[in-house]
Amino acid sequence: MKRNLLLILLSLSILTIEAQEDIEQSSKKSFFKKVSRKGNLYVYWGWNREQYTTSNIKFTGTGYDFTLSDVKAYDRQSPYSTKLYFSPSTATIPQYQYRFGYYINDHYNISWGFNHMKYVMTSDQSVAINGSINTGGDYDGEYHGEKIPMDPDFLSLEHTDGLNYLSLNFDRIDAFWVSKNEKFNLNLVEGLGAGIMFPKSNVELMGEHRDEWHVAGYGISAHVALRLDVFKHFFIQGQLEGGFINMPDIITTGIDGARASQNFFYFEQMFMFGGYIPLIKQK
Repeated sequence: MKRNLLLILLSLSILTIEAQEDIEQSSKKSFFKKVSRKGNLYVYWGWNREQYTTSNIKFTGTGYDFTLSDVKAYDRQSPYSTKLYFSPSTATIPQYQYRFGYYINDHYNISWGFNHMKYVMTSDQSVAINGSINTGGDYDGEYHGEKIPMDPDFLSLEHTDGLNYLSLNFDRIDAFWVSKNEKFNLNLVEGLGAGIMFPKSNVELMGEHRDEWHVAGYGISAHVALRLDVFKHFFIQGQLEGGFINMPDIITTGIDGARASQNFFYFEQMFMFGGYIPLIKQK
């Protein structure tokens, strides 16, 4: 009797689980809509704004080895003008991004892109300094957490041409609304990215100056976006992205291998427009 009862309960449990899975699958099918994307190439262009966490910046060179703690920074987006943002000769002055991608099936795509951010160290701040300076100048000394103002005579630091993030992304896209005529659909996009940081850092340190393109480190990121497809060939997209940037090899003055290193998190808001190019004819 007990054995039969256990078999009945086990059977009911299995049926309940299977029924629940069927409900969940049917719910997913009813919420997300099928949109054919496999074999499509896509490209987009857009603009961005960033916020950065504070960072510790270590400077090394002939006669100095010191670290600045909790340094603040901000982005630098250009004020809008149609000529500046849309003229081919000036379109790369604002903070911008572009990307090329390919759909390996209806939901997943891989892409390569360039994210041109800008990073400016805040000048009107005082930060803790630890280490030593012995260059024969006004800032010579041993430092043990004293506050030092970020005066341009001591230091100015920018990655404004720019804080360039070249990344490979892996994304998933799902349509959750399709118009009756199927000419418009709204999609949820989620993805991860990783790549190299290739800044042109503009640094002036204790009277010495240099700016140079250089692979300084790496970045990793995650993003979520809403994409509106228009007539199956074009789209506009709003995106939120967060990431981590580590640059252990920033060129500073360029004298005798002088370098800086820093890492920080960023949060980014992006707007872009783009289009699809079908490479495989859909059945």
